[in-house]
Amino acid sequence: MISSLSSRRRFSDLTEQEILALAISSEEDDARIYRSYAARLRADYPATAAVFEGMAAEEDGHRQRLIDLHRIRFGEVIPLIRREHVAGYYARRPVWLTANLPLETIRGEAAAMEKEAERFYLQAATRTSDAATRQLLGDLAAAEAGHERKAESLTADHLGGEAAETESFTERRQFILTWVQPGLAGLMDGSVSTLAPIFATAFATQNSATTLTVGLAAAVGAGISMGFTEAAHDDGVLSGRGSPWKRGIASGLMTTLGGLGHALPYLIADFWTATILAIAVVFIELWAIVWIQNRYMQTPFLRATLQVVLGGALVFAAGALIGGG
Repeated sequence: MISSLSSRRRFSDLTEQEILALAISSEEDDARIYRSYAARLRADYPATAAVFEGMAAEEDGHRQRLIDLHRIRFGEVIPLIRREHVAGYYARRPVWLTANLPLETIRGEAAAMEKEAERFYLQAATRTSDAATRQLLGDLAAAEAGHERKAESLTADHLGGEAAETESFTERRQFILTWVQPGLAGLMDGSVSTLAPIFATAFATQNSATTLTVGLAAAVGAGISMGFTEAAHDDGVLSGRGSPWKRGIASGLMTTLGGLGHALPYLIADFWTATILAIAVVFIELWAIVWIQNRYMQTPFLRATLQVVLGGALVFAAGALIGGG
């Protein structure tokens, strides 16, 4: 993970040529995504599919204008740079995940795509000193803003009275990106990764005080690490995920809480009473994670159960066997 983060470029370090190259590859990707949406919706929602085809065609036009500008300023060779090469750059949901999404969700994805693209062009325009480049980037930002309004209008055109839910959808999505997603990652890390050291210590020493000390150290240390990692790896400017400090606080606190949940029962002096209570808390933590994944991240319940509960049980078993041995 550290290697992956360190190999990515910061947006502030990109040259003007690299910014243009990034914009070109992004327009190509977005056009493909819109055409995939159109193909998915054509049978049931032909009018909506036509809108997405039109948006894809406009993205093609944006790409061509960017290529023409690159040819004038830098020549024929366009550097290979994509979203995944830039730290904090906004990500796209893999297209194959949209196969079974309802129209409302696809509409929301399209609106978010255009908002993120608009933010990128506004940021990119501030990084160039060439008048023609700045004008083009500003024009593209305005065009993406128009696309966003067009995507939002899909609800009014094809989903009837649900058009009024656009604002609440955006707010909910931002809440998930800023608080739920990093908080969930922290809770999973704190709840699962601390199981092995805490229960290994518990069964090795059968001493509540020692186990509590190790548990507190593991929970607090993991919380600090996760909080700083979340805040440092993405400033939220391009990804739209919100304040890095908010995300860092959410991740750090939930990581600490996840670890403390099965460490605090060892405040009880009787070892076996504390251990039974700690195991019960672990059970509650793992099912809470499953519920959050299913409720907010749209993870199928069975898949979330296998990933979290089975994984947590294996980590617990590893700690117990190591400590008991």
